[in-house]
Amino acid sequence: MRSMEHLLACFGFSLRRKVPMASDVVENEKEFYSKAKKYWKDIPATVDGMLGGYGHISSIDIDSSKKFLLRFLLDEPNRTGTSRALDCGAGIGRITKRLLLPLFGTVDMVDVTADFLNQARTYLGEEGRRVRNYYCCGLQDFSPEPSAYDVIWIQWVIGHLTDDHLSSFLKRCRLGLQPNGIIVIKDNMAQEGVIMDDVDSSVCRDLNVVCKIIRCAGLNLLAQEKQENFPDEIYHVYTLAMR
Repeated sequence: MRSMEHLLACFGFSLRRKVPMASDVVENEKEFYSKAKKYWKDIPATVDGMLGGYGHISSIDIDSSKKFLLRFLLDEPNRTGTSRALDCGAGIGRITKRLLLPLFGTVDMVDVTADFLNQARTYLGEEGRRVRNYYCCGLQDFSPEPSAYDVIWIQWVIGHLTDDHLSSFLKRCRLGLQPNGIIVIKDNMAQEGVIMDDVDSSVCRDLNVVCKIIRCAGLNLLAQEKQENFPDEIYHVYTLAMR
């Protein structure tokens, strides 16, 4: 049985000190989600739009992600499979096109913005025929198909989930993995605590807070890596693999 201290920690409490969580800065959950949905509805369905005006970093991002992912795809004897991947917060399919489709047989995409998924069908080109499903849904309401995916890739989207919804989503993702499958989170990390962004209605958590939510979802952290060669003015970005 888990200790009372562990159970309290999973909900943002500590017997030693209060750990800032997203619940400390998100005052109205319904408004938190509706404002984010409206924000993305007004964003251009382009690579530059997906990256908030930083489209020029896309190749650096993809190259680093590929190197990180290949360590699991080439790791004998517990090698992660390459049959099927899920792109969460997929947008127009930037990651699907340049990272996942070159490495996996088929890919599913999920995003809350229908216009992005519609644009993806054009943006992905001929290779888009290997995208099996385009799910239009917020991740707080999405359940991956059980035992279906070798890799579930979650990039620049966890800030649009509350702590409870992120933990619950990760638990559902764990059920969606094939044997030796992995979940990957790649996202901005605050220097300390949790920072609210009122423009796009998101939160940025520090690395310790994210790792705490991962543990509370029953997942084990396998590897983490800090992104290099990004502009100095943006948040630090970390890639985390877990199962």
